[in-house]
Amino acid sequence: MTSPSNYTTAPVSEFLLICFPNYQSWQHWLSLPLSLLFVLAMGANATLLITIRLEASLHEPMYYLLSLLSLLDMALCLTVIPKVLAIFWFDLRSISFSACFLQMFMMNSFLPMESCTFMVMAYDRYVAICHPLRYPSIISDQFVAKASAFIIARNALLLSPVPILSARLRYCGKYVIENCICANLSVSRLSCDNITMNRIYQFVAGWTLLGSDFLLIFISYIFILRAVFQLKTEGAAVKALSTCGSHFILILFFSTILLVVVLTNVARKKVPMDILILLNILHHLIPPALNPIVYGFQTKELKRGFQKLLQRGF
Repeated sequence: MTSPSNYTTAPVSEFLLICFPNYQSWQHWLSLPLSLLFVLAMGANATLLITIRLEASLHEPMYYLLSLLSLLDMALCLTVIPKVLAIFWFDLRSISFSACFLQMFMMNSFLPMESCTFMVMAYDRYVAICHPLRYPSIISDQFVAKASAFIIARNALLLSPVPILSARLRYCGKYVIENCICANLSVSRLSCDNITMNRIYQFVAGWTLLGSDFLLIFISYIFILRAVFQLKTEGAAVKALSTCGSHFILILFFSTILLVVVLTNVARKKVPMDILILLNILHHLIPPALNPIVYGFQTKELKRGFQKLLQRGF
């Protein structure tokens, strides 16, 4: 199949998403595993949310924060993966101008929202281990509500200029996006205007938010480890570390995949474009699919809640 021309003389009203421009036959082989991962991500997160909602013993701040993470995971999946699968299955490559920038806004918002949620979860574990007697007064339902509002407002407001700057550019030539998603740089490169301000803002805002979140997570775990190794009660250190194990694994999944995506984009001249596109898709699937599973297997309370949910179902 011959690919459409990259140019049009009329102002662009819609874009064309070309997944794997050099190896378009890949999409037929990838559709099955990506579909399974998508079903796993949506099913596992939905099960976790239902379990926390129905089990009264899980109505605690830590599980409310985990519920927020699951909601963000599901929103991120729904923002990206259905369109990718529609391209793979039905060759529905076109995406309207407004839909493209809406997807860009949601992707740019949800990613730092997740890192901010991890940061709040790290603070929750810090208070639980370093100040256990003060935990109920500090980490309350009101704290979770305020933290959730902060997570949503901070990232939505500070990163909304990214799609706005891209949407204000003139698209009078190229309209074929060599990507499965409306990533900012993939879209803005098609513009006839100078995109320097767009790139600088995304770089500064994105790394300021993500960098500050991971710095605070790192500091929290330093204090946590110091407090854990000072515990003298037999088995107390192991018990304290086990409560943080699931959280640490989730952060590891998230940061490792994000780091791979960033490094491959920096070395884009040495890494084939198709590999970059695949990594971007997997970045929106693997953490959402694994997060609830890891937390479910690592947390006894969630295991019991899930078993009660199965008993109710049968």
